[in-house]
Amino acid sequence: MKAPWKRNEGISEEQVRQVLRQVQEPVFQRDLVSLEMVKDIGIKGSKVSLTLELATPAHPLKEQIAAACREAVEQIEGVNEVEVALTANVVPHHAGDGQQAPLPGVKNIFAIGSGKGGVGKSTVSANLALALARYGAKVGLLDGDVYGPSIPMLLGIQADEKPAIQGNQMIPLTKYGIKVMSLGLLIEEDTAVVWRGPMLGKAVQQMLHDVAWGELDYLVIDLPPGTGDVQLTLAQSVPLAGAVVVTTPQNVALLDVRRAIGMFQRVQTPLLGIIENMSYFLCPHCGQRTDIFKHGGGRVASEKLGIPFLGEIPLDPSISIGGDEGTPVVAVDPEAQQTKIYMEIAGAVALRISLLNFEATRKPTIRWTGKKV
Repeated sequence: MKAPWKRNEGISEEQVRQVLRQVQEPVFQRDLVSLEMVKDIGIKGSKVSLTLELATPAHPLKEQIAAACREAVEQIEGVNEVEVALTANVVPHHAGDGQQAPLPGVKNIFAIGSGKGGVGKSTVSANLALALARYGAKVGLLDGDVYGPSIPMLLGIQADEKPAIQGNQMIPLTKYGIKVMSLGLLIEEDTAVVWRGPMLGKAVQQMLHDVAWGELDYLVIDLPPGTGDVQLTLAQSVPLAGAVVVTTPQNVALLDVRRAIGMFQRVQTPLLGIIENMSYFLCPHCGQRTDIFKHGGGRVASEKLGIPFLGEIPLDPSISIGGDEGTPVVAVDPEAQQTKIYMEIAGAVALRISLLNFEATRKPTIRWTGKKV
């Protein structure tokens, strides 16, 4: 039986906390102790162990923060070894005015949209959801593109796989570790969706509120392209933590990006950032780069509009083949360069959500009670 941990008289927990007050979380710009990130400090002889609780498991700077902790604690006299464990407790989005009904157990809902079709939005949605899950987050993916629900095909879900019914709720399918719901799972594969606005709105409401999503850190919603009824219904139905806009480098796509961003701003949905998809092509044989659809338009648009630029995704055969075969690159090839790009972008999205949620908790809430002072 191992001996219990004993406190060294020369090293105290308060000393450890004191030096960690000098370590800043680089995104939130506050020290780790005041952010209550430091957990489970243990002292055994000259060894100090502690746990850092991050705001998201997808934090791209987590190793940098852990290294800063080790360096700080090693400065304490008598410390010869520092062990830092990393865990995460995803910061939830708060509904605000309460007019939108949150989904039970779902911490953050964010949408992925585009101003026009053909930019690869659904492929990006699927791979970003899978990337968040690869980080260790609990993730759901809702195919809100009711006109062309392609998520089942992108994930390799077969036509005979249908959601079960339990009581008055549907049970989402699970594929590659994420929960999935799509109108494509509820209608025949070749059926055209010829519905008016009210029917589309009702379908979106049902897939949001009549599905047993369970405990999720992130629910990713793949929107239909453009700006219409589905987007408005969604923004008015649930509290969105934010929206990502996908574009390609061409001028016509960037023009539509502005329209999509304007729509999200009108419904007061925070903009998480812009992704430039099909940004460039790298020859798999010689490595030469070709900018097929120009290049850099997404970054320029983000700078002009004052919105974060989340990253560039190349035009790559493995991404399109994986989508056609139902084997997304992030799910089946964790070492691929394309997977690493999606992982970086997913980390940027998750961190942006955490930052916005953190900033919202710091703002004073003012409510009018109708009483005279």
